[in-house]
Amino acid sequence: MTDSIRLPGLVDVHVHLRDPGQTDKEDMATGTRAAVAGGFSTVFDMPNNAEPVVTVERLKRKIEIAREKAYCDIGFHYGTLGDNLDTFAEAAELAVGLKVYLNNTTGGYKLDVSRLRDIYEAWPSHKPVFLHTEEDTIAVAMESLKGLKRHVHICHLPSRAVLKEVVKMKRAGYPVTCGVTPHHLFLTEKDVERLGVYGMMKPPLKSQADVDYLWEHMDDIDLIESDHAPHTNADKQAGAYGVPGLETTLPLLLQAEREGKISREQIIDKLHTTPARLFHLDISEDTYIELEPTEYMINNEGLQTKCGWTPYAGMTGYGKLKASVLRGTNMYSPNRFWDNPSSNIQVLR
Repeated sequence: MTDSIRLPGLVDVHVHLRDPGQTDKEDMATGTRAAVAGGFSTVFDMPNNAEPVVTVERLKRKIEIAREKAYCDIGFHYGTLGDNLDTFAEAAELAVGLKVYLNNTTGGYKLDVSRLRDIYEAWPSHKPVFLHTEEDTIAVAMESLKGLKRHVHICHLPSRAVLKEVVKMKRAGYPVTCGVTPHHLFLTEKDVERLGVYGMMKPPLKSQADVDYLWEHMDDIDLIESDHAPHTNADKQAGAYGVPGLETTLPLLLQAEREGKISREQIIDKLHTTPARLFHLDISEDTYIELEPTEYMINNEGLQTKCGWTPYAGMTGYGKLKASVLRGTNMYSPNRFWDNPSSNIQVLR
């Protein structure tokens, strides 16, 4: 019998759990169960809720919900449209980072780029700024950083053009990091013809040439992040952007490893070692996952995410979760979760 695959607890720094305000799509319990089922022991939740998390009171409310519902360790990003700088000092003591949107996305929380420099300077330097920036805004995002030595993380970079700008800043000595999503590694713009509305996301899917470039320059990419963004089928039919990804990220990557696209060392580095180092996470050795080394077809049945669908249905995954252990407590065995998760999880800051 083939040995189990054992990996350290994984970290996803970019998820949208929709709670509070849009719990028909996802809530803190279903979203973190999806995380655990996908092998993640830690997730960072984004602030573009129905009521955006741009006040300390709203941030505290999310923390309260997590303490009641979460099945894994969780941290929260604070949000801004440039008009709440006076709350940054207090918010930074509760949040893992600040999220800024320079392009339109779910919720429409787009910042006027003329305010970006003010935000870079105002947000406490010991916590990162996370940027949603695409081809038309990456240059100004990087230009605004010049002269400052603060950690800025470029989320879900989709293309050669964006990665090249990030690499340019890295080589100039700026502490810029970046992440890539599975949908920008495993899907292309041609898949939109097949997926229809279920292939709509921000940033949008790109060409095969862009996908190939990202794979070829994986060493320039710091993290892999799911950008788990669940929507109901009705919302997708109405034009909502985003796809779920927590339960499919690892099996897609393990299958890619079998195909020679990525190494096991790179998977561990980009889903555990580097995020733990960058965001000062103390992940103990008794936090780990075990998987059965099995190839299978990904499908919509049996998903923990409340939205109940995946754009990767029909694709091959590898590795079925057998156990997810958080600080010595097994939070998961196949199709069963620990009954009292809140007594074991931590809200991170």
